Amino acid sequence: MASKKGIVITAIILAAITGASFLLWIVPQDVKTTFVVSDYENYLDGVKNIHEVLEESIGIEYDNLRTGKISPQDYVRVAEATSSQVTTQISEFVTSKPSEEWQTSYINYMDALKSFNSYILETKVLANMIENGNTEEEMDETLERINMLKSESEEFVKMSDQSRPE
Repeated sequence: MASKKGIVITAIILAAITGASFLLWIVPQDVKTTFVVSDYENYLDGVKNIHEVLEESIGIEYDNLRTGKISPQDYVRVAEATSSQVTTQISEFVTSKPSEEWQTSYINYMDALKSFNSYILETKVLANMIENGNTEEEMDETLERINMLKSESEEFVKMSDQSRPE
């Protein structure tokens, strides 16, 4: 025979499951996610630190690719992982909704991340060219794009820093 305590616990569990199911049915499911930021300066500084670490690590691997210390396939794997992390940072920027005074700085930094991501994608193109045995002359245009995108990213970082509110 069941004890009163067991029946009460079972009834509470059933009520909780029913209540949770009801809430899932009532609460709208297509709510857009927003990344809430209240300290815009510290958030931007944190993203900048992450960006610097990613820049340094991909820079080392890019140099290793150019000197033949790692294979193009290994470089592509590293570049894809780094690009994924940059894409995550960009997504957070898009949903962070900064205050009006921080918008210009945020937009410039988001553009810096986009240029950096394009830079990474171009280095992957170069890795594929190296793997396919292309000549230096054939790679020159890609190398120019790589350097241009890196410079562009650095310029957007400077613009972001200059447009920070005081």
